[in-house]
Amino acid sequence: MVSLKTHFLSPNSPQPNPKHPKTPKPPQNPNFTLLCSTTPDPWTLSDGNKHISKPYKSHYKKPLSDDNARRIIKAKAQYLSVLRRNQGSHAQTPKWIQRSPEQMVKYLEDERDGHLYGKHVIAAIRIVRSLATRVEGSYSMREVMGSFVTKLTFREMCVVLKEQKGWRQVRDFFDWMKLQLSYRPSVIVYTIVLRIYGQVGKIKLAEQTFLEMMEAGCEPDEVACGTMLCAYARWGRVKAMLSFYSAVRERGIIPSVAVFNFMISSLQKKSFHGKVVELWNQMRDVGVGPTDFTFTIVISSFVKEGHIEKAFETFSEMKRSGFVPEEVTYSLLISVCVKKGDHDDALKVYEEMKFRRIVPSNYTCASLLTLFYRNGDYPKALSLFSEMEKKKIVVDEVIYGLLIRIYGKLGLYEDAQKVFEEIENLGLLNDEKTYVAMAQVHLNMGHFERALSLMVLMRSRDIWLSRSAYIILLQCHSMKEDVGSVEVTFQALSKTGLPDASSFKYMLNLYTRLNLLEKAKAFIVRMRKDQVQFDEELFRAVMKIYCKERMLKDAEELIEEIGNTKFVKDSKFIQTFFMAMHKASGRPVNDALTLKSLEQPDTTALEMLLTLYVADGDLSKTVQTLKTMLQISGGLAVASQLISKFTREGKILSIFLSSSYKAVDYNLLQKKDNS
Repeated sequence: MVSLKTHFLSPNSPQPNPKHPKTPKPPQNPNFTLLCSTTPDPWTLSDGNKHISKPYKSHYKKPLSDDNARRIIKAKAQYLSVLRRNQGSHAQTPKWIQRSPEQMVKYLEDERDGHLYGKHVIAAIRIVRSLATRVEGSYSMREVMGSFVTKLTFREMCVVLKEQKGWRQVRDFFDWMKLQLSYRPSVIVYTIVLRIYGQVGKIKLAEQTFLEMMEAGCEPDEVACGTMLCAYARWGRVKAMLSFYSAVRERGIIPSVAVFNFMISSLQKKSFHGKVVELWNQMRDVGVGPTDFTFTIVISSFVKEGHIEKAFETFSEMKRSGFVPEEVTYSLLISVCVKKGDHDDALKVYEEMKFRRIVPSNYTCASLLTLFYRNGDYPKALSLFSEMEKKKIVVDEVIYGLLIRIYGKLGLYEDAQKVFEEIENLGLLNDEKTYVAMAQVHLNMGHFERALSLMVLMRSRDIWLSRSAYIILLQCHSMKEDVGSVEVTFQALSKTGLPDASSFKYMLNLYTRLNLLEKAKAFIVRMRKDQVQFDEELFRAVMKIYCKERMLKDAEELIEEIGNTKFVKDSKFIQTFFMAMHKASGRPVNDALTLKSLEQPDTTALEMLLTLYVADGDLSKTVQTLKTMLQISGGLAVASQLISKFTREGKILSIFLSSSYKAVDYNLLQKKDNS
């Protein structure tokens, strides 16, 4: 049996030999198989080219001897382009069809002229498509298709239906099909209609067609149900999709993995990550094998749901299945590790990404730079930035802002200023965070005027101020000692939510420096009313004001409020204050912490407490606190300084004339302090 096959022009095609001009005739065998393209190749090179004995070179400098060769080559390229376009995006070579001699005779009789369908089918497709230019209701499909009655078989009518673009033509032609004698209800033709309706979003028409299919006695199969599910998913009809999917499962129909991918993608776009996880588990139960797209979507949903361990397990399963994760998957996992503070896990994922030679995106690099910045690993951050320049990764404003913060932490003020100027020259200065980062660098260097001018510039450019920007602005006005601007800024900051402890501290320090103690006391009352979360610095600022104003009762109430919180265990200053106050009052402490358990109690806290007791005239608590101070290392020197201070102020005489005088080793104090 001899096989004949039309071949396309290629550089390796054998050239005609002038010594043997005659080609041998094929054997006369009627039983042969003919392989032919759907569209025959009408272009062939002439024999005018001279024989080239040398091998073909890819960069042949001399032009071809045949001036007509270039036209043939261009025409062949256009021909192959049309073939690929007609066959879809995945076609790389023309599609060949194997035909028997009888089929070939039928092919020639139809006079298809290289087309896949007969002329009457192509004419029907063209006529029905042309109806799209006419207004709806201005034509009758029965009149238009009158000449095709009894000429189209059922299969050919399905071809005409499949090749339509508009849903109105599909609807009208399908109605005409059902009137023909050759028509028979089939799930195939209904699936064609469902697919076209689903592509244009005609969900109601698709639902009516699906019900009509069932009424006609056509049992829906996997393809028909999958087409309907994809239509719901494409247009975001999540509730209807899930309801229809439940009915499909009751019938025992298992959708394909492509349909599952459509469904989970639609659910993720609507942020129904829990439903994505449920569908993933159902896919595993029915044995549908996932694709790389499925793994990518599911890992993202696990992360959004907070199931980080499940996300990493699915990530490992994806690699075991032979799929290479995309950059977006690596970026997502690195970002999660950065948010959790898992330094080692983030670097491990990044090293694996580098091993697979996947170029990171600027978002991935920004996550890593954030991690290095939080951990204070500035050399690695600068090394990563240099690596980004080598790989030509686009540096956006977020990365530039992180670089400014890193330079600020390293004290490289001039480098930070150069980066900021570079951002502005490139036209990337649009984010409020970049202004705040540079303003914070100015503040760290003590240049509050420059920071303030930068905030004013940001306002002039109509950039919205965040909480961080208001905090920076509050610090600037506080350093400038502009009380009015500070109070206005604090009110604006309060509108964004309850200010943090540092903002309250700036306000109190300003009032203390300017001796505005009445405003300070009213501000403290407001703080306690709003139940502000204290830190050590804010507590110190409040206690300084209480000591100046001799507000022992308010100090005791505040320390009792703070002592019931978990924060007291993180501050030695507050622990000392809390324990010493209870010991002076003779009250038991319902906690494992005691003054003896502290390695070194805070002498400043004892000094403040002693000052409050002396100012209040509480002799027993004063002496008890003084005894506590003498029992700690370094407390003798502090006590001596306080005794000298109280003596100069005339307060110490009343203490040592009391009945509690014997409780204090006065001789020891006198030996340390000659006063």
